[in-house]
Amino acid sequence: MSSGPRSHRTEPRSLLELSREECLELLAANRFGRLAVSRGDDAPIIRPVNYVFDHRSQSVAFRTARGTKLHSLVRATNAAFEIDGADPDTRTGWSVIIVGSTELVSGATDIHRLDGLELDTWAPGERSHWLRIRAWTVSGRRITATRQADG
Repeated sequence: MSSGPRSHRTEPRSLLELSREECLELLAANRFGRLAVSRGDDAPIIRPVNYVFDHRSQSVAFRTARGTKLHSLVRATNAAFEIDGADPDTRTGWSVIIVGSTELVSGATDIHRLDGLELDTWAPGERSHWLRIRAWTVSGRRITATRQADG
Protein backbone atom coordinates (compact mmCIF):
# COMPACT_ATOMS: atom_id res chain seq x y z
CA MET A 1 0.00 0.00 0.00
CA SER A 2 1.33 3.42 -0.96
CA SER A 3 1.90 6.00 1.75
CA GLY A 4 0.25 8.62 -0.48
CA PRO A 5 1.51 11.96 -1.72
CA ARG A 6 4.47 13.41 0.12
CA SER A 7 2.39 16.36 1.38
CA HIS A 8 0.23 13.95 3.39
CA ARG A 9 3.10 12.02 4.94
CA THR A 10 3.65 12.86 8.53
CA GLU A 11 7.02 13.71 9.93
CA PRO A 12 7.60 12.65 13.53
CA ARG A 13 6.04 15.17 15.91
CA SER A 14 6.28 16.12 19.54
CA LEU A 15 3.51 17.55 21.70
CA LEU A 16 4.96 19.83 24.36
CA GLU A 17 3.25 21.46 27.33
CA LEU A 18 4.08 25.17 27.57
CA SER A 19 5.03 26.74 30.89
CA ARG A 20 2.89 29.50 32.36
CA GLU A 21 5.63 32.00 31.46
CA GLU A 22 5.65 30.86 27.80
CA CYS A 23 1.85 31.14 27.69
CA LEU A 24 1.91 34.67 29.11
CA GLU A 25 4.59 35.67 26.57
CA LEU A 26 2.38 34.41 23.73
CA LEU A 27 -0.65 36.22 25.16
CA ALA A 28 1.38 39.46 25.33
CA ALA A 29 2.76 39.03 21.79
CA ASN A 30 -0.62 38.54 20.10
CA ARG A 31 -3.73 40.68 19.70
CA PHE A 32 -6.50 38.39 18.38
CA GLY A 33 -8.26 35.52 20.13
CA ARG A 34 -11.54 33.76 20.79
CA LEU A 35 -13.71 34.35 23.83
CA ALA A 36 -16.13 31.68 25.08
CA VAL A 37 -18.72 32.24 27.80
CA SER A 38 -21.60 30.13 28.99
CA ARG A 39 -25.04 31.59 29.53
CA GLY A 40 -26.53 28.98 31.84
CA ASP A 41 -28.63 26.49 29.90
CA ASP A 42 -28.12 28.26 26.57
CA ALA A 43 -25.38 27.30 24.14
CA PRO A 44 -22.01 28.92 24.86
CA ILE A 45 -21.16 32.12 23.02
CA ILE A 46 -17.85 32.13 21.17
CA ARG A 47 -16.67 35.43 19.70
CA PRO A 48 -13.46 36.60 18.05
CA VAL A 49 -12.02 39.65 19.82
CA ASN A 50 -9.06 41.98 19.60
CA TYR A 51 -7.39 42.15 23.00
CA VAL A 52 -4.43 43.35 25.00
CA PHE A 53 -2.66 41.46 27.75
CA ASP A 54 -2.44 43.43 30.98
CA HIS A 55 0.65 42.18 32.83
CA ARG A 56 -0.25 44.02 36.03
CA SER A 57 -3.58 42.24 36.50
CA GLN A 58 -2.53 39.06 34.66
CA SER A 59 -5.61 39.40 32.47
CA VAL A 60 -6.80 39.56 28.90
CA ALA A 61 -8.65 42.84 28.33
CA PHE A 62 -10.83 43.99 25.47
CA ARG A 63 -13.43 46.61 24.67
CA THR A 64 -17.06 45.98 23.88
CA ALA A 65 -20.29 47.81 23.23
CA ARG A 66 -23.48 47.41 25.23
CA GLY A 67 -25.48 44.40 24.20
CA THR A 68 -25.69 40.65 24.46
CA LYS A 69 -21.97 39.95 24.76
CA LEU A 70 -21.48 42.55 27.50
CA HIS A 71 -24.52 41.32 29.41
CA SER A 72 -23.44 37.69 29.14
CA LEU A 73 -19.85 38.40 30.13
CA VAL A 74 -20.64 40.40 33.21
CA ARG A 75 -23.07 37.71 34.39
CA ALA A 76 -20.81 34.77 33.49
CA THR A 77 -19.20 33.00 36.40
CA ASN A 78 -16.27 32.07 34.22
CA ALA A 79 -15.03 32.32 30.68
CA ALA A 80 -12.40 30.79 28.46
CA PHE A 81 -10.11 32.61 26.05
CA GLU A 82 -7.98 30.98 23.35
CA ILE A 83 -5.21 32.09 20.99
CA ASP A 84 -3.27 29.96 18.56
CA GLY A 85 -0.86 29.84 15.67
CA ALA A 86 -0.52 27.12 13.05
CA ASP A 87 1.62 26.30 10.03
CA PRO A 88 -0.35 23.91 7.77
CA ASP A 89 2.72 23.21 5.61
CA THR A 90 4.76 21.82 8.49
CA ARG A 91 1.71 20.68 10.48
CA THR A 92 3.04 22.46 13.55
CA GLY A 93 1.45 24.99 15.85
CA TRP A 94 0.64 26.12 19.33
CA SER A 95 -2.34 27.16 21.45
CA VAL A 96 -2.89 28.92 24.76
CA ILE A 97 -6.10 28.77 26.77
CA ILE A 98 -6.96 30.74 29.88
CA VAL A 99 -9.96 30.13 32.10
CA GLY A 100 -10.99 32.72 34.61
CA SER A 101 -13.54 35.15 35.94
CA THR A 102 -14.88 37.99 33.85
CA GLU A 103 -15.35 41.50 35.13
CA LEU A 104 -16.27 44.92 33.91
CA VAL A 105 -13.34 47.28 34.41
CA SER A 106 -14.66 50.38 36.15
CA GLY A 107 -11.77 51.86 38.15
CA ALA A 108 -10.31 55.04 36.65
CA THR A 109 -6.71 53.90 37.26
CA ASP A 110 -7.28 50.55 35.55
CA ILE A 111 -9.09 52.17 32.61
CA HIS A 112 -6.27 54.71 32.17
CA ARG A 113 -3.65 51.92 32.20
CA LEU A 114 -5.63 49.82 29.69
CA ASP A 115 -6.17 52.84 27.41
CA GLY A 116 -2.37 53.21 27.36
CA LEU A 117 -1.95 49.69 25.96
CA GLU A 118 -3.32 50.91 22.62
CA LEU A 119 -5.89 48.26 21.78
CA ASP A 120 -6.62 48.23 18.03
CA THR A 121 -10.21 47.03 17.55
CA TRP A 122 -11.17 45.86 14.07
CA ALA A 123 -14.94 45.96 14.45
CA PRO A 124 -16.65 49.26 13.64
CA GLY A 125 -18.64 51.22 16.16
CA GLU A 126 -18.29 52.57 19.66
CA ARG A 127 -16.63 50.20 22.14
CA SER A 128 -16.91 52.12 25.38
CA HIS A 129 -16.62 49.33 27.97
CA TRP A 130 -13.45 47.51 29.05
CA LEU A 131 -13.87 43.89 30.12
CA ARG A 132 -11.21 41.52 31.33
CA ILE A 133 -10.71 37.89 32.15
CA ARG A 134 -8.46 37.23 35.11
CA ALA A 135 -6.73 33.93 34.55
CA TRP A 136 -7.48 31.19 37.04
CA THR A 137 -5.69 28.68 34.89
CA VAL A 138 -3.31 29.12 31.97
CA SER A 139 -2.33 26.22 29.76
CA GLY A 140 -0.67 25.83 26.42
CA ARG A 141 0.66 23.24 24.05
CA ARG A 142 2.98 23.24 21.07
CA ILE A 143 3.27 20.67 18.28
CA THR A 144 6.75 20.61 16.78
CA ALA A 145 8.38 18.58 14.06
CA THR A 146 10.93 16.16 15.48
CA ARG A 147 14.01 15.74 13.35
CA GLN A 148 15.23 12.19 12.97
CA ALA A 149 18.92 11.51 13.24
CA ASP A 150 20.61 10.62 9.95
CA GLY A 151 21.46 7.01 9.93
